[in-house]
Amino acid sequence: MATPSSPPAVAAAAAAPTQALSTAAIITAMVNFAKGVSDLILSPGRPPQVELNSKLTPVPIQGQGILKPEDTARIAGDLIGPNKIALQQLKDDGSADLSYSVPGIARFRVNIFRQRGTYAIVMRVIPQKIPTFDDLHLPPILKDCAHLKNGVVLVTGPTGSGKSSTLAAIIDEINTNHAEHILTIEDPIEFVHQHKAGTIHQRELHSDTPSFSMALHAALRQAPKVILVGEMRDKETIEIALTAAETGHLVFSTLHTIDASKTVERIIGVFPMSEQAPIRGRVAATFRFFISQRLIPKVGGGRVAAIEILKSTMRTREYIEKGEEEGKSLLDAMKDGGLEGMQHFDGVIENYIREGIIDFETGMLYASNAGNLRLQLTDFLQDQRDAEAAQTK
Repeated sequence: MATPSSPPAVAAAAAAPTQALSTAAIITAMVNFAKGVSDLILSPGRPPQVELNSKLTPVPIQGQGILKPEDTARIAGDLIGPNKIALQQLKDDGSADLSYSVPGIARFRVNIFRQRGTYAIVMRVIPQKIPTFDDLHLPPILKDCAHLKNGVVLVTGPTGSGKSSTLAAIIDEINTNHAEHILTIEDPIEFVHQHKAGTIHQRELHSDTPSFSMALHAALRQAPKVILVGEMRDKETIEIALTAAETGHLVFSTLHTIDASKTVERIIGVFPMSEQAPIRGRVAATFRFFISQRLIPKVGGGRVAAIEILKSTMRTREYIEKGEEEGKSLLDAMKDGGLEGMQHFDGVIENYIREGIIDFETGMLYASNAGNLRLQLTDFLQDQRDAEAAQTK
């Protein structure tokens, strides 16, 4: 297997004279290929590809065919530019995260990584316009997050499930309506916010601060009312975030968990057994909302967000502090909490299937408990079979 070019060689590739299309031209063509492009994929041995509705699609670009290793090395060098931190990260860790923008086209969250002796690049498209609640069709209860005075709000889900967009909409709602100091700590900065009623400062990992935990420590001395931490990555970050919430700050962050119950397990599980009981109490006391998201392909194209919402109530705080048991689970609380604005994944998916927004087979793939959801839809499936039988007569 060939040894990959060293990061300096990546940078040198960008500076070398070439007849190839410019990086900006390639990226512009990929973004403009179709409405709704979410990711750009640049990999040796493949043409430039974009992700549309969860499917990779090759993009025909005049003057650019199958990408060669030297093409992706050159593009990587252009993306990194003078960013010495990203260059060192690529050398030391084999991958680097950074932000990049093409003026008038879009901003991107970029990951460059070594693979099989070459470089590959994945670029997440960040819309230039900060999305609103209406744009994202978020449940109205989530506007309550923008009026909280303290506590922890977590948005969870797999990569690409829309967590950053949801948080951007909430932060913009606060920024628009409250004259407060807002501080974000991100890796990298995605949506760029402007000062509105609030004053907002955005710090980027590596360029503005070496770590989330260090930036959070510093934040406690910078007098913000609202703190957004890009991700709860480790024990120290979680602990400082809880302390910030306990001392009157409103803290937003993300976790890569699949639902509300797993979110609690993930937070508690970071700590040793001897510390888990008091941590349960702290999480129960400080959490305000746990919001979990899944993006599901729609009938006719596009995707729709299924959103699970766990809200802080006397019942949910008790279940977190004492632990779940039969008949006393967070899922039970969400099923019973509709009047308080709570909802659970399979209930949302059931409604989408009944409304024809997603098809039955797709709903089963994204359900938390496909067997139970199938039972809930027995009448719907029977009606479908009756309708099909009537059509064949």
